[in-house]
Amino acid sequence: MPITIRIPTPLQKLTANQSEVSIEGSDVKTALANLEKQFPGIHERIYDEKGALRRFINFYVNDEDIRFMDQESTSLKDGDELSIVPAIAGGF
Repeated sequence: MPITIRIPTPLQKLTANQSEVSIEGSDVKTALANLEKQFPGIHERIYDEKGALRRFINFYVNDEDIRFMDQESTSLKDGDELSIVPAIAGGF
């Protein structure tokens, strides 16, 4: 079941400068594991040393934040889009 993962600019050097990649996965965790298999080194950029998704990276399935869904267990279906979005801090 292929889904599209949207890759942020800072991680595109790990995906051969691709902004989108097609990956198999029935849930977010499986899709991210398969992303690591296809593009080694990306895991350490999105997971912390304890194996949790990094706090300052947001993940969206079809524009819905996975923190308000089933987190890494969020189900994926054919054609879904998983976006990896680094949090941006700042202000006036």
